[in-house]
Amino acid sequence: MESGGEDNRLTGRLRRYTQVGSAVGGLAARLAGERYLGLKIDRDKHAAELARALGGLKGPLMKVAQIMSTIPDMLPPEYVSELAQLQADAPPMGWLFVRRRMAAELGADWQGRFKSFEHQAAAAASLGQVHRAVARDGQALACKLQYPDMQSAVEADLRQLKVIFAVYRRYDRAIDPMDIHAEIAARLREELDYEREAAHMRLYGAMLADEDAVHVPVAEPALSTRRLLTMSWLDGKRLLEFAGASQEARNSVAYNMFRAWYVPFYYYGVIHGDPHLGNYSVRPDLAVNLLDFGCIRMFKSSFVEGVIDLYRALETDDHDLAIHAYETWGFRNLPKEVIAVLNLWAEFVYAPLLEDRTRRIQETDGTMYGAHVAEKVHRELRRLGGVKPPREFVLMDRAAIGLGSVFLHLKAEINWHRLFQDLIQGFDVTALERRQTAALTAAGVPPTA
Repeated sequence: MESGGEDNRLTGRLRRYTQVGSAVGGLAARLAGERYLGLKIDRDKHAAELARALGGLKGPLMKVAQIMSTIPDMLPPEYVSELAQLQADAPPMGWLFVRRRMAAELGADWQGRFKSFEHQAAAAASLGQVHRAVARDGQALACKLQYPDMQSAVEADLRQLKVIFAVYRRYDRAIDPMDIHAEIAARLREELDYEREAAHMRLYGAMLADEDAVHVPVAEPALSTRRLLTMSWLDGKRLLEFAGASQEARNSVAYNMFRAWYVPFYYYGVIHGDPHLGNYSVRPDLAVNLLDFGCIRMFKSSFVEGVIDLYRALETDDHDLAIHAYETWGFRNLPKEVIAVLNLWAEFVYAPLLEDRTRRIQETDGTMYGAHVAEKVHRELRRLGGVKPPREFVLMDRAAIGLGSVFLHLKAEINWHRLFQDLIQGFDVTALERRQTAALTAAGVPPTA
């Protein structure tokens, strides 16, 4: 059953434009003033103001801000630093509101379908909040309830995001962001559909079935709708609580996170595009729980093969193979200088995988993974006239940077080269396509944009 007030209403979009307009307008005016009028702005101060404005909003613009903060070169470093602090802890809906929303999704007798249902939210995020509950058979449950009018909020925020991108494109032409906008838009619209997320959950349960140290919740279809997702509750602690654990424990958590993200990618062409700290937890035995499956991306086998080809190109200094990899991803007619600059970023991302030794994911100083390299790459791309990245790179880069940040927090020391070699040994395009088709079909995952 679906709530009648959840459609993409004009009034909802107009209200949303008003809410976010001042934050977006401030960013546009100040960056434009700095660029065209020679005005000097206090970027640190304005970035903090922007983060506060966006962080106070439930909904997709806060999630977009988090995504933008992890995409290399998307925003000036002062803004990245502030937006990276946005946490998925928006103020939750009160109980009276929750009760009405649950009745809209499951009917007036919804409380009778649970043994118990906690009034206070266990977690609040950008698109919805989670309540603990107990099924009538005693099963511990997590009920993820979407905030009202989210479709209106998504469309309004995506329109504002296009304004931000257009302003930033005038300010700095190193990166053409329009395909990035298309990718973010497609994934955010998918995240509104909790039936799709339940299918993603089934998919990940199947793909990771042989990974004993990775756990995926099980959806409860009878207690779920497009805007309510009920699943088994998985106990665990926040990852940062393990920052002071032994080196061996931190290495184990990092290893399990690596497997959780990259077994699906290299075996099935599927990536979890949201390695946000709130989307997983750690169990007492150091296994990890994956908790959110809204932002999932499927890739063609050729894209995955391109990732491996570029690794081989860097490993053997094969210039032609590097060009082939970039062309596989959709880059066309790249000048040699641009390829050299792109290789700077690739060499940074692949560096831990190329060195057959135990090491940290980043061995330079600093807490922002990749920031120093991204700044140099950005500067050189701007000098050379810019580049338009394929839209698939949004979530691949986000996964790489997001996971790199996790490994940085953990101070994990691992032989990443051997982990990677275990994954790609015997890679076969046909086998990946076969596995992907079978898994998607069995899980009932709808076609993706």
